[in-house]
Amino acid sequence: MVILGIDPAIRTTGYGVIRTDSLSHLEILDCGVIVNSPKLPHSECLRRLAGGIRELVQAFHPDYASIEEPFMGRNASTAIILGMARGGILTALVESGVPTYAYSPKTAKRAAVGTGMATKEQIAILLAAELGIEIERIPLDSTDALALAICHAQLAMRPTLAEKMGKPL
Repeated sequence: MVILGIDPAIRTTGYGVIRTDSLSHLEILDCGVIVNSPKLPHSECLRRLAGGIRELVQAFHPDYASIEEPFMGRNASTAIILGMARGGILTALVESGVPTYAYSPKTAKRAAVGTGMATKEQIAILLAAELGIEIERIPLDSTDALALAICHAQLAMRPTLAEKMGKPL
């Protein structure tokens, strides 16, 4: 099973691609960040985000994607911009036929490293140690995306927890 995790943002969208065939075997295939310059208009950022997601789907052929659930912050403008980024990403995934599930950041972090309050640095350290990879290969902006992918893998691989996945978006 290949899972693409995505932590959406208009300027720095983190992604993580994992492969798993059992609960005891997990491999990071790729992780990184789709970066958009602050100088770019939102419309160009959305085009680049969707294009980046399409490239990842074409390269890795994920069976599923997981994305961070939306949250309401204090700034309505920020929430709207995040919603636009999320919409662009979801459109690319739906066009590619990838079933996508949403999880809260706390749920994803708890599934990946045991605590929903873990920092990006803690997630990177634990994943590097657990998976035997160099920590430098895990950009901090991709840690939440990796946690989202791991969260989905853990639920999908356990039939008794599969109902917690909910329905695809």
